[in-house]
Amino acid sequence: MPLQATPARLDFLALIAGGLLPLAFSPVSLYPLAILSLALLFVLWRDATPARAAWRGFLFGFGQFAVGVSWLYVALHTYGDMSGALAGLALVLFFSFLACYPALVGWLQVRLFSSAGPWVQILGVSSLWTLGEWVRGWFLTGFPWLAVGYSQINGPLAGLAPWLGIYGVSLAAAVSAGLVAQAWRRRPTAAWGYAGALIALWLVAWLAGRVDWVQPAGAPLRVALVQGDVPLTQKWMPAYRQSILRRYTALTFEQRGVDLAVWPEAAVPFFRDEVEHSFLVQLKHAAEARHMEVLLGILERERVGGVMHYYNSVIGVGKDPGVYRKHHLVPFGEYLPFAAELGWLFDDLRIPMSDLSPGPARQPPLRIDGQTVGMSICYEDAFGSEIIRALPQATLLANVTEDAWYGHSLASYQQMEMARMRALEAGREMMLATNTGVSAIIDSHGNVVARAPQFRPWVLVGVVTPMRGTTPYVRYGNRMIVWLLAAIMAGLVAARYLRTAARR
Repeated sequence: MPLQATPARLDFLALIAGGLLPLAFSPVSLYPLAILSLALLFVLWRDATPARAAWRGFLFGFGQFAVGVSWLYVALHTYGDMSGALAGLALVLFFSFLACYPALVGWLQVRLFSSAGPWVQILGVSSLWTLGEWVRGWFLTGFPWLAVGYSQINGPLAGLAPWLGIYGVSLAAAVSAGLVAQAWRRRPTAAWGYAGALIALWLVAWLAGRVDWVQPAGAPLRVALVQGDVPLTQKWMPAYRQSILRRYTALTFEQRGVDLAVWPEAAVPFFRDEVEHSFLVQLKHAAEARHMEVLLGILERERVGGVMHYYNSVIGVGKDPGVYRKHHLVPFGEYLPFAAELGWLFDDLRIPMSDLSPGPARQPPLRIDGQTVGMSICYEDAFGSEIIRALPQATLLANVTEDAWYGHSLASYQQMEMARMRALEAGREMMLATNTGVSAIIDSHGNVVARAPQFRPWVLVGVVTPMRGTTPYVRYGNRMIVWLLAAIMAGLVAARYLRTAARR
């Protein structure tokens, strides 16, 4: 750091580093920037007091989420009718909560590893960072958005995803940042050792990605992802119901030689029992006449024990009927956590169907033309450990999303990036069907092979290949990376204790 850099200026630099981190994610996709951004934070933590390191970690995290998840303001204010001031306050509180994770990592790494050797520091801070992301991915239902590993989907480190999942990629990215941070502080002659370790790590990850864990499980299917581009200002109004259904029906059946059509989340914007004996029956007959299956998003309701339950669902229409009900609901969007304490904050929030019930944690895959599809709805594809519950039985993956909530923002691109990681982790091709885009077909290596333009009615037609086989991540889930991180931390802490005891 420059000699004239005051502590306050270095604090501000941590905020800027965090604000730049989202540029490593889609759609900008400058994936090396994630390494450099984290490396700068690690340098700023060096020689800081625990309190100062926590503050810089907080500023870094606040910048990261204030820029990268700014699209939440659109959902709360533009479409949720929350006042601008209240939406801003809600987001400041949310970003501050998320920023506590890197703050805690900063505090812990100074307390545990500030006096340790450089290699212990590298392993220590990278393990703590990854543990922080892992905890953020499940604590209070989890918010794994912008985990550093997602930014590496286009880089060599993504080769670790089928082995260790997203957090394994995050660990490799954090270790890379630690190596850069150490090289930054050393003389050029000493820095070459860290540069060599960095090259070796990326080479190993790239070679790991060359292993094929899956094979085709049948003939390819011709699919059509139907992107209706229905404005939210119309979708939930009864006057537009029939025109919405006509739009989706026309877009679907103008295609020829399609085996499967996929409609987005809540494409039918009213309850299944309201259309059960009319529209769905006609849709089934039309699909069967064309030897086509249709997966469509729809709302369901049923009374259990005198209590009405509402579900966000996907149903199969055709010769293999089935249903999937969304399990992992969006906090504040589909249900209100801590309703007694936080209800005042969201009294003015007008989001349709914001009091849903979760479906079962484990549900059978939907059957389509002799294949099985592991379904997820919207936010669920952010959780790799939940997507793999349908595996290895499922030969294809599909996610349906209503992304109009986020307008012209980063959200749709970030979700497509997560869908790519899910496909790579699972070794399955993914169909991502959205209302306003980005709809995409993703192969089993996480590559986008076809995508639709945003904010246009569109039918994305392409071919998907069912896959069979099991990657290590499908077999073990996040257990492998958690065991690895626990072993690293236990070893580092034990070594520190023994070294301190020897000095006495």
